[in-house]
Amino acid sequence: MLAADDLAAYLARLGVDPEPPSAEALDRLHRAHVERVPYETAWIHMGERWGVDSAVSAQRIARTGRGGYCFHLNGGLSELLVALGYEVRLHRGGVHGPAGTDLEVLGNHLVLTVHGLPHDTNPSGDWFVDAGLGDALHEPMPLVAGEYAHGPFRYVFAPDELVDGWHLTHDPRGSFPGMAFRGDTASIDDFAGWNEHLSTSPDSGFVKTFVVQRRDATGADMLRGLRLRRLEHEWIERDLTSKDEWLDAIADVFGLDLRRAGDDAARAALWERVKASHDAWLASQA
Repeated sequence: MLAADDLAAYLARLGVDPEPPSAEALDRLHRAHVERVPYETAWIHMGERWGVDSAVSAQRIARTGRGGYCFHLNGGLSELLVALGYEVRLHRGGVHGPAGTDLEVLGNHLVLTVHGLPHDTNPSGDWFVDAGLGDALHEPMPLVAGEYAHGPFRYVFAPDELVDGWHLTHDPRGSFPGMAFRGDTASIDDFAGWNEHLSTSPDSGFVKTFVVQRRDATGADMLRGLRLRRLEHEWIERDLTSKDEWLDAIADVFGLDLRRAGDDAARAALWERVKASHDAWLASQA
């Protein structure tokens, strides 16, 4: 359980006031989380090693201005929701490629569901909650099959017999094709092995590419390497050409101030690694 001062700091970062659980309050928390706490892999590229402990993730989000990827974002959010009195369950998910649901990747994503919050739009009161998909959900989604619109993005949500759970098909313009998750519950420790692989393996896309993402009501922002992209109805992109421009964009667009992370030497080394990787990628596209 979050300590009272950590809970207050977390809510302050989100810019929301504490209130009793409700569908409307959950919506406010989810929107604020994806808008203010970035999906980011800077920690991997700065040589930091983060585990999956949800309490640690929540404290880091509340106190340091950092984000993380799904295990940290949804893990921290789960701690926040439990501290506020919500009924939260964790589930094993798998973000997959264009071939569709893949049992071999189950566990590469942490999913939350929240229960007991009936609403006119969702009488069952069961919600799919995910602040860790980068450019995907902006708000909770009813745990009900259908097509949903969040700003310019369109999603298809449906039962998935292969995982005995659910499947989300992302908008075709999004950063991944889809994600399936099991209906049974998991514990945060179930994701430790995947976190180790995704954050340390040379084969991991997270290790290969520096990424920051953020959702808002009208679209999504993404930084991959030095390429900054904004999607509303179409992607608009440009390359950042200097360390200061890059750090400024990360702070201004994503709310992630890397000038507070590490020291000058660490940030300079980070810039050089990301620039070299980006230059190599550009050369491969020629």
